Amino acid sequence: MKHASNDLMAIRELNLSYLQFAQRVLASSREAAVQLGLSTQVADALARLSPAQLAKLASSSQLLCLFRLGPDAMLGAFISRNEEPVRSRVLGDAATETSVL
Repeated sequence: MKHASNDLMAIRELNLSYLQFAQRVLASSREAAVQLGLSTQVADALARLSPAQLAKLASSSQLLCLFRLGPDAMLGAFISRNEEPVRSRVLGDAATETSVL
């Protein structure tokens, strides 16, 4: 039961962080609603929620945010980010070998 309680607490914290983030972004740019995957009506309602209302909404046992990256996009981003150090080492070694010649 302790794991379930920890999981629910983690979901609540993630939900609250997401809702606060979304509110901040929407306050500066309503166009951000599209990037967040929110309809205009939901974005307007979210922007008007009080901190107490955000906390209550965050207490849901389900994640309120949606991860919209497909597995290919996630894997591609991970690979390209992790290839850079390898690419640097390879190019660095090649540059060293070239300078020796």
